[in-house]
Amino acid sequence: MKAIEITAFGAPDVLRAGERPAPVAGTGELLIRVAASGVNRPDVLQRTGNYPVPPGASDVPGLEVAGVIESGDAAAMAQAGLRVGDRVCALVAGGGYAELCVAPVGQCLPVPKGLSDVEAASLPETFFTVWSNVFERGRLQKGETLLVQGGSSGIGVTAIQMARALGATVIVTAGSADKCAACLALGADHAINYRDADFAEESKKLTGGAGVNVILDMVAGSYVAREINCLAEDGRLVIIAVQGGVKSEINAGLVLRRRLTVTGSTLRARPVAFKTAIAKALRQHVWPLIENGSIKPVIHSTFAAQEASRAHALMESNQHVGKIVLTW
Repeated sequence: MKAIEITAFGAPDVLRAGERPAPVAGTGELLIRVAASGVNRPDVLQRTGNYPVPPGASDVPGLEVAGVIESGDAAAMAQAGLRVGDRVCALVAGGGYAELCVAPVGQCLPVPKGLSDVEAASLPETFFTVWSNVFERGRLQKGETLLVQGGSSGIGVTAIQMARALGATVIVTAGSADKCAACLALGADHAINYRDADFAEESKKLTGGAGVNVILDMVAGSYVAREINCLAEDGRLVIIAVQGGVKSEINAGLVLRRRLTVTGSTLRARPVAFKTAIAKALRQHVWPLIENGSIKPVIHSTFAAQEASRAHALMESNQHVGKIVLTW
């Protein structure tokens, strides 16, 4: 099969098309003939040598795919209501930038009705991540306020729509007027241009001084202290990336007095059972919202798989709004 390989750690041009043996589905797995592969920030980190591949995972990059089931564990597929020939999208621990990809059956979901393969490939990584962190770890409830750092990212556009559809108020940060406008068009209630205003002060103003209930943070670093300042009582800060650095200095007294929770997670190395539980929750609570149009995939650009280096360059430019997808 054809696959996009990382020939060395470095710039986008280290991504090259190559040939790999076709993978074989094992117990509890199925094989997908890939039509489209999502591109995500962790793929960039892997390419630069900053995101090690978990034990047992393919070194081919790519954490989400969509396509058709080619073969697999018949008993596991039957239990999940899947069969050969079905269109599915899947979260994988690696191997997504390839014509064929093995995925645990539990991490596969049927393509929502009405969606293309490109749209379906844009779903798993961000939807699994947002559900796990905003609604499970962050415990966001209807009527609460969510602050999303980086509202125009793939994670951001997913969090905006999912939180709004489930009854929360959404505040986002973004780095330009155009990106703020795009976030508002997707359903965010308020958008703060972090280059022009202090998000902590603005969030307090927008909540009448009360603060926000949940923050989804992809920056960390110096942001953490400011985020703690704008959390409401019993607020929850969920960190899912450290683009601003791994060290933070905080006012621990505020954490005590306001009964705050500071937490975080990564998804890639979690066990199949954990990801399967997220998939079941998504199918029950979120897939119907996609099928009725309440939540829509946001695709910024598509590239032929052989142009993966261009896709990564766009990702690193931070000029996109929504997802970038490779096609086969």
